[in-house]
Amino acid sequence: MIPSLDIIIVNWNTGTLLRDCLESISRARTAGFRLERVVVVDNNSADASADGLEGLSEQPISVLRNDVNQGFAAACNQGAAGTQADYLLFLNPDTRVFSDSLWCPLEFLEQKQNSKLGICGVRHVDDSGAFSTSCARFPTLRIFFGQMTGLSMLFPTWFPSHLMLESECLENREVDQIIGAFFLVRRSLFEVLGGFDPRFFVYFEEVDFSLRARQEGFRSYYLAATTVYHKGGGSSQQAKAARLFYSLRSRLLYGFKHYPVLDAFALALLTVSIEMAARLLAALGSLSLSKLVETVQGYSALFVCLCTKRLRWRS
Repeated sequence: MIPSLDIIIVNWNTGTLLRDCLESISRARTAGFRLERVVVVDNNSADASADGLEGLSEQPISVLRNDVNQGFAAACNQGAAGTQADYLLFLNPDTRVFSDSLWCPLEFLEQKQNSKLGICGVRHVDDSGAFSTSCARFPTLRIFFGQMTGLSMLFPTWFPSHLMLESECLENREVDQIIGAFFLVRRSLFEVLGGFDPRFFVYFEEVDFSLRARQEGFRSYYLAATTVYHKGGGSSQQAKAARLFYSLRSRLLYGFKHYPVLDAFALALLTVSIEMAARLLAALGSLSLSKLVETVQGYSALFVCLCTKRLRWRS
């Protein structure tokens, strides 16, 4: 019996990128598996990007519309609700799949010896066809500190970067985490984990999911020879201050959820001291008023969030 697949795409004001993504799905090879559903969850877009999508794929496209922006993790769970497919592919609207982007990772996961691989990803490429970030390490306090201070560039052996470099992604390999723009998951694992943690409004939801999968005995795997186009920043470029806030907020949520308490508080302290100062100095040095304003707004929102205790750190 051939495996089945559902594709879930969360959209927020991505313009024509969403249509390009759906059209690429219709051109992809589907021999060897059943593509049962393509679900677009629209998080209250204001640009009509979720309108008129019928006919862009051979498979029926279901559009779920939210009256408010529910966040990425919650919308992914919403799109996956009620699925009966063997596999779920969470796909960003600023991606385009190629002929073998769907078939190859599914065929790989279906092999008997790969039954303990729960998540699979592929090589991401940019507009020029060059390598784009595809997988990452689980971020530790040391990794975050190196990133904040620039030590990861000076002493990469001691302070490795969170995102893996192209030189580390030349061959098929097991990784800590694949990038969430193309996130293929076994439905059985998704159900065991209860989906994505909806407290992650955006960012780090796939990191958290991958770590919880590892704790359940399931690993993540990266296929170097299979590719997908990923533009990157398709939605978040429109709200840079909000992007900074949610990135910092999700990072702290991840720390308080998974780190020892002292490490989690150290991460919070470093975030609002050393890193904030470094970001403000970088904004001033760039002579960009907009960058300075975005940095101040992003950190102001974080302070409000922390001071009003609007975060439930522990599950």
